[in-house]
Amino acid sequence: MIAIIDYDAGNLKSVEKALQSIGEDTIVSRDREEILRADKVILPGVGSFGDAMQKLRDYKLDEVIKEVTESGKPFLGICLGLQLLFERSEETPGVEGLGILKGEILRIPDHEGLKIPHMGWNSLELINQGRLFQNLPADPYVYFVHSYYLKAEEAEIVKATTWYSTTIHASVEKGNIFACQFHPEKSSDVGLQILRNFAAIGKEENGYVYEKNHSMSGCS
Repeated sequence: MIAIIDYDAGNLKSVEKALQSIGEDTIVSRDREEILRADKVILPGVGSFGDAMQKLRDYKLDEVIKEVTESGKPFLGICLGLQLLFERSEETPGVEGLGILKGEILRIPDHEGLKIPHMGWNSLELINQGRLFQNLPADPYVYFVHSYYLKAEEAEIVKATTWYSTTIHASVEKGNIFACQFHPEKSSDVGLQILRNFAAIGKEENGYVYEKNHSMSGCS
């Protein structure tokens, strides 16, 4: 069972639909006990950093997220869910993030000919052997929607970068914690493969092997 954390930040249904399309049982919840009972947890999100942190604190989900990440259970942040794992964001100065990972969220620099927010498909440069990117082609294309980007403090946790006016740390991995600035649930076959790889984490030791030629369908 994969729990999708509900904190009124949107984008829940598309994540749920994508997971169900690859055969994963899901639950959308903000209930502490339900989240802690799940095998894996996903924090999705769109919107503003400050508003999202306020919602997490109002529902005491900041505490639940820290319990989950400290337990060793696989945890995936998506888009705003990646940003919230870090210490701070230029979007809302003075608001503390979860601080589970070290780094800051910066505004994408203005650059002639490039529109902000960054909306669309970009290729990833895969580095440091990230587990989310197994069975993918070189330089896979994924879908982004964001105006702010991650600059991680620890270079070794960065598993994918992309370029849009600057180098963007597009995905990180540290122990049981994974996060993507892009939207795997909106990234067609590549995105579903990333979600399959996340779902497979922890199953390998029980003899689980993912078949690359497993049917992969797109999601809206």
